[in-house]
Amino acid sequence: MRVQRNGERRVNTVSYEKQGRVAYITLNRPRVLNAMNLQMHEELAEVWDDFESDDDLWIGVLTGAGNRSFSVGQDLTELVRRFDDGSPNATVSTFGSRGKPGFPRLTERFRLSKPIIAKVNGYALGGGFELSLACDIVLAADHAEFALPEARLGLIAGAGGVFRLPRQIPPKTAMGYLMTGRRMSADRAYELGLVNEVVPANELDACADRWVDDLLRCAPLALRAIKEAAAISENMSLEQAFATRYTWEERRMQSMDAEEGARAFVAGRNPKWQGA
Repeated sequence: MRVQRNGERRVNTVSYEKQGRVAYITLNRPRVLNAMNLQMHEELAEVWDDFESDDDLWIGVLTGAGNRSFSVGQDLTELVRRFDDGSPNATVSTFGSRGKPGFPRLTERFRLSKPIIAKVNGYALGGGFELSLACDIVLAADHAEFALPEARLGLIAGAGGVFRLPRQIPPKTAMGYLMTGRRMSADRAYELGLVNEVVPANELDACADRWVDDLLRCAPLALRAIKEAAAISENMSLEQAFATRYTWEERRMQSMDAEEGARAFVAGRNPKWQGA
């Protein structure tokens, strides 16, 4: 995949830009509110592969083009066209993306080690909401709206919504949203703990920059160890969680960065993270 560093590689449905240690991934179909078609899923798979393998990248920021929508989820116009064509990719009730273009999609990249910020600048519906649920930090403009409307369409939130939402908010509350397709405001999502910060739309970029700066002050291997340990231990007892070995924590312990933070503190200087 050809990607220009400190520049932008624009493809038909996804924009992918690398600026220093940060990757900016933008869903780029604003005319259809960044609905995700099969081409977008294929291009996103390339992006996530590159993001994870590029040692110079430490953080990802995911957003949607324009100021109206993060993503409204699956492109239903394309789906209906696949129904009419008898396409094998027209399955409408299944979990995950195995056997489909773009597998594994972000919602199934359970071992993706680097932190991802979702910058939600409008509608996050269906698969768009599921994308934000799969991110580590979610920032929202005050006009953002979240929903999983699949049941109203005879579908199911099969990209993880039916699994992640009841784990991230109280189960009865989650079932209410899953079974009715009701929308929640950005403020309500914040109250429920699904969003880290809500700001006016014209402050969203600056808000994301602040979070990026805070993450870059931290050791990248420590962030990956935290993300991995939190995810793997989610359903463990505390005793089992303490006794489990974690790949990224072992890498962090054996790294130069494991000493750099303490040495920098004692010396009264900023740490110089190596990420290795």
